[in-house]
Amino acid sequence: MLSGLARDGGLYVPETIPKFTKAEMIALRGRPYHDVAFAVCSKFTVGSIPARELKRMIAEAYATFDHPAVLPLKQLEANQFLLELFHGPTLAFKDVAMQLLSRMMDWSLARHNRRAVIVGATSGDTGGAAVSAFEHSQNATLFILHPHGRVSDVQRRQMTTVKSKSIFNIAVEGNFDDCQAIVKALFNDLAFRDGVGLAGVNSINWGRIMAQIVYYFYAGLALGAPDREISFCVPSANFGNMFAGLVAKRMGLSVDKFIVATNSNDILDRTLKTGRYEVTGVHPTISPSMDIQVSSNFERLVYLANKRDTSAVRAAMGSLAQSGSFTLKSPALKAICSEFDSGATSEVETSAMMAKAWAGMGELLDPHSAVGLHVALQHKLKSPLITLATAHPAKFPDAVHNATGQNARLPSRLSHLLTAPESFTIVPNSVAAVKEFILSNDKR
Repeated sequence: MLSGLARDGGLYVPETIPKFTKAEMIALRGRPYHDVAFAVCSKFTVGSIPARELKRMIAEAYATFDHPAVLPLKQLEANQFLLELFHGPTLAFKDVAMQLLSRMMDWSLARHNRRAVIVGATSGDTGGAAVSAFEHSQNATLFILHPHGRVSDVQRRQMTTVKSKSIFNIAVEGNFDDCQAIVKALFNDLAFRDGVGLAGVNSINWGRIMAQIVYYFYAGLALGAPDREISFCVPSANFGNMFAGLVAKRMGLSVDKFIVATNSNDILDRTLKTGRYEVTGVHPTISPSMDIQVSSNFERLVYLANKRDTSAVRAAMGSLAQSGSFTLKSPALKAICSEFDSGATSEVETSAMMAKAWAGMGELLDPHSAVGLHVALQHKLKSPLITLATAHPAKFPDAVHNATGQNARLPSRLSHLLTAPESFTIVPNSVAAVKEFILSNDKR
């Protein structure tokens, strides 16, 4: 958790994935979200975090959410459901994991009498969630990189209006993939990494994935798992949210199908359909958090699909770094396609879905959730299909208004965002420039 990225540049995964028995899952039906979170997370943290401390951190994390159910599950029509993940402090699904991760990291740093420099990249929502979660950290300084001019006003302001001596916002003159590449380069500079105590909060951090596994169990159990199979459609970019679902299945949740939903930056859809992962450039859309071509968590899927063959992963990642592409071998692709399906959504289709959801279902969706629902409705499954709604519509007011004519309003607790003074620094698209900024602002 404190390391984030492994020292060889790879991503951490558990040596073994813990299992739930059918009886354990049935016993969790109808239980509050906090109880399901403790049951899932304690499978991974036993022996590392005392149960009393884990329960406290979970209670504190989800007390920050506005909805009494934490993550409400809604039925839209026959066999179609929506799981709202956006009732946290920054109105995005990233809060679900980040609020817990910040508490676990602060507890662990204090226990070891350590401080950390946390560096993260964001395409929009991760940054705000991290700033909110670590605003009052006693043991960490946070540096968040976002692509300058490529996030929504609300997303940017959730990062840049927070006043904290331990929070620094960096606007990189590039796209999200550039920001992510800089973060990875910083982690791979072992002298710099050790010198500042570098830690990460992107979904490369296993702690993020662990916390996201919870809501797959929570929603699946609500609809009858493990006695019936459930399917999930997930708006996907960096693939962390989707990978958490796969781990939930490996832990025993009965899942029929995972459906990967992308916008016009459709590298994941193309990969699942052809087996070839090929970077073709990022195109700005009205669902900017999905404007990604390098999906870091897909590496974890490649690892599992190749039966934990690390040489196959190294070959794929080496080819990606050298030529911008790699091809999944037939057995691995077949294994992935046995559990995953996919679909892509154009800009026109995204707006049309937002209009349809409002007019026909009374649901005001943000563009990312609309991408997910559009793809979900193209799939006719026998199992109940849950689409993950990943952001509040008020985070993307222009796109929502253009599609529906409705004004999506921020909760009153966030009404200051649009007028509060901002603080961020524009930095060239350069590892050296970001490193220099961090070193000059890491006051210990």
